[in-house]
Amino acid sequence: MRVAFQMDPMDGININGDSSFALMLSAQARGYDIWHYDVGSLTLDANDRLTAIARPVHDVQRVAGTHYRFGEAKRIDLGHDVDAVMMRQDPPFHVGYITATHLLERIEGETLVVNNPVSVRNAPER
Repeated sequence: MRVAFQMDPMDGININGDSSFALMLSAQARGYDIWHYDVGSLTLDANDRLTAIARPVHDVQRVAGTHYRFGEAKRIDLGHDVDAVMMRQDPPFHVGYITATHLLERIEGETLVVNNPVSVRNAPER
């Protein structure tokens, strides 16, 4: 299983309370490939494919300061290269984030997107 996390920067997360971090730990324990990208790296390319500049995430652990290790950044196709996208960015919801919800709708039927982009956009409360 290949999972991409659209979320805030890894350096700033609370490893003891962040649910996205807990999901990464669980995915790693299951042997999943984990990717991290920022909403600002999303691109709809000339072939109408949704891509992001993402980094593989390795060595996820509950050790402050060394709670992850990134691999080399790579442009991935979110419809073809991953099985699920975890839409996990915290508020504030800015225009880039709202745009991302529209873009992520384009991969429906190819890749599972959690949380549903329409629901996040229309009812952004947790």
